[in-house]
Amino acid sequence: MEFYDRKSELAELERICDLSFSDHSRMTVITGRRRIGKTSLIVKSVENTPTVYLFVGRKNESTLCAEFAPEIARALDVFVPDEIRTFRSLFRYLMELATRRNFNLVLDEFQEFLNINESVYSDMQNIWDMYRLKSKMNLIVSGSVYSLMQKIFQDKKEPLFGRADNIIKLSAFDIATLKGIMHDYRPEYANDDLLAMYAFTGGIPKYVELFCDNRMLSVDEMIKFMVRENSSFIDEGKHLLVEEFGKNYATYFSILSAISGGINTQPEIEATLGGKSIGGHLKRLIEDYDLIVRVRPLLAKGGTQSVRYEIEDNFLRFWFNYFDRHRSLIEIKNFVGLQTIIREDYPTYSGRILERYFKQQFAESHEYRDIGSWWETKGSHHEIDIVALRLGKNKAVACEVKRQKKNFKPDLLAAKVEHLKHKVLPKYAVEMRCLSLEDM
Repeated sequence: MEFYDRKSELAELERICDLSFSDHSRMTVITGRRRIGKTSLIVKSVENTPTVYLFVGRKNESTLCAEFAPEIARALDVFVPDEIRTFRSLFRYLMELATRRNFNLVLDEFQEFLNINESVYSDMQNIWDMYRLKSKMNLIVSGSVYSLMQKIFQDKKEPLFGRADNIIKLSAFDIATLKGIMHDYRPEYANDDLLAMYAFTGGIPKYVELFCDNRMLSVDEMIKFMVRENSSFIDEGKHLLVEEFGKNYATYFSILSAISGGINTQPEIEATLGGKSIGGHLKRLIEDYDLIVRVRPLLAKGGTQSVRYEIEDNFLRFWFNYFDRHRSLIEIKNFVGLQTIIREDYPTYSGRILERYFKQQFAESHEYRDIGSWWETKGSHHEIDIVALRLGKNKAVACEVKRQKKNFKPDLLAAKVEHLKHKVLPKYAVEMRCLSLEDM
């Protein structure tokens, strides 16, 4: 698949590179979950400038430096002394070299130094502070373990805290980009195919690429491609998260599995886990791992007890709902059975994802100041799928989301809107809409 999107990120990286080469060295950190396209973005951004690209594998430090030396020599046409066998010496050598010439230094999977030699970070801090203002290096570091990259650069106790000039967090493709990709690879695609791509990948570039490169772009083709023997999707969720959570991943997996299945309040989740207290786990899933969000009714006060938890990542939501929950089918290689479950459940499952799609579409229009769902915190069971408040006006939009418009009941929505206006939007003019597949 060709390189898509990332125009603003490429422009920012070009700006930083120009400053690094004309003024003094800059350090940029690129974060984001695995498969989000960090390395592809970096390689694209430096393709026309002298660059040393070093991949930090989990190896002995001396072995790693021995592998780095010829890479540096080839990229910059310089002699690297044989006696350099520590990353401290190697980094000092490169910073000294950057006082005489401009180049990019890319350190990929930077968090792996925690497993190789944790003192590398304090060594880098001292050398960076010594050479930063008298050298012209564009230093870019990235890593796939999000929680560790956050710790290295944003924990006040860590030596590299405050050293990054820029931190860029990559997000999934936006809806316009997903539409463009679908049009390029399957011009005749149906809206349900676009919704399936959104539901199964969440716009994560690597997963989108797998579907496109294999020309699997209809709902049924995607399901068959994901659910088959030796599919990379089957264990992807586990591979993504075990390194984040460490050896105590089981409780986190149980929480995420419960949330993916619609058990989304803390008391309900704790009951599912046999009464286990999970307040700390939920806090870490939000703050350290960036995997779930705390959702309240639109305009609810911060202290409200009406809180639901949602998995942010569409792919992980899907993976826990089907691959993790039906692991027994995978173990006996009953892929046809799992395909059937997903196919039969798809209309219901995708209907819930369609609501998320339209919320994202509203956000990407930049016409609204607040977007969410609204539900009654107690008493009656009034609930509206989407409520969006327009910028600078006492105007709002209230939407029911249905896969098919024929299932929409306008009188029921009108009654809910009257209740909404009475409760939280008394001075608002509220437009009512039904959003369906045909509005995508």
